[in-house]
Amino acid sequence: MRPGVIPRVLGLSAALAGLLGAVFMAPAAAGDRPADRPAAAPRTLSAEAVAAPANFTHPGVGVSRPQLDFVRGKVQAGAQPWKAAYDQMMGSKYASLSRVPKPRAVVECGSYSNPNNGCTDEREDAIAAYTTALAWYINRDDRYAKKSIELMDAWSNTIRDHTNSNAPLQTAWAGSSWPKAAEIIKYTYTSWPNSGRFATMLRNVYLPEIINGSGSNGNWELSMNEAAIGIAVHLEDRGAYDKTVGIFRNRVPAFIYLPSDGALPRTVPGSGLDTRDEIVRYWHNQSTFMQGLAQETCRDLTHTGYGLSAISHVAETSRIQGQDLYPEVGDRLRHAFGLHTKYQNGEPVPGNLCGGSLKDNLGPISEVAFNALGNRLGNAMTNTQQYTERMRPQGTNNLFVAWETLTHANNPA
Repeated sequence: MRPGVIPRVLGLSAALAGLLGAVFMAPAAAGDRPADRPAAAPRTLSAEAVAAPANFTHPGVGVSRPQLDFVRGKVQAGAQPWKAAYDQMMGSKYASLSRVPKPRAVVECGSYSNPNNGCTDEREDAIAAYTTALAWYINRDDRYAKKSIELMDAWSNTIRDHTNSNAPLQTAWAGSSWPKAAEIIKYTYTSWPNSGRFATMLRNVYLPEIINGSGSNGNWELSMNEAAIGIAVHLEDRGAYDKTVGIFRNRVPAFIYLPSDGALPRTVPGSGLDTRDEIVRYWHNQSTFMQGLAQETCRDLTHTGYGLSAISHVAETSRIQGQDLYPEVGDRLRHAFGLHTKYQNGEPVPGNLCGGSLKDNLGPISEVAFNALGNRLGNAMTNTQQYTERMRPQGTNNLFVAWETLTHANNPA
């Protein structure tokens, strides 16, 4: 799958960042107002609503120690679907103990990965570091922990920058996997002498590229939010955590539509989307807005899936950290999964949705959201459940999603 193509808009990103100090847009509850009324003005959230945890939980990026313990027990017992998911992971190239890291001082990524100077190597080494960290926790074979450390040490000793038009997205994708690996190794393995250097890499090379969001593209900004919140947790950086949550709270209502938003989808403050025509163009020329529609649905389902996956990852990390964002974003997320998985399951696409045709596929991105919203919170999610179970074991998209049937299928922790 290929990276998105919208270039970064640094001026707009900076303007957006300036707005976020005081005002955040909270999603309205279903039924707040008739669908033909305009969306309400952004509401100010209390300081308590955006405060990072006083004490961070570790491991706590995407998956917690109780979740890991649940998975380990299921795999040891040979229970399904976890054993099949574990076998899938262990049979992948990312679990190979003979993998040789390929770090670069400068990773250069253009649109559609052209040029691709270290882009694939960086993303895949980051996924491999997370994969081997997971393997270590489940099988307690030191070789996997040492391989994860080898990969993280190689990059932290080398990389200095990301360049070209896809730099923010590349940083976000690799930056989503690195802290997940680092959290498991630092807090469950006996020794990692260079963990401080790795943290410095995250702070100096990754965080500055993503902390202000994209200011434009939906899946870009949500992926940047995912990486930023993971890095903030690993660094125990409360300021970065709060800033990321603020941007996320604006972007999610602007990425997924609910009828309670009014006749038109919400927009991010300062986005410059002021008219219906501008909003329709931004939503890839979709002029009929229906419950659960995503801003990139009519672009393709792959990029839509990137955004939905990132939303679920941010929410899952926030839940682990004691600041649960699922109550705020869950209604949008479950309706978005319900709409898109309905057509992924084979129902004909109506003519008023993207001209009656949807491109590509969501990919292996539904386990986290379905487990949180369907299993833990008890929402009926028939379409999503069918899609999730049919796709098991859900593996990796080779970008930033990996092994979520293993880590999150029916996980009550």
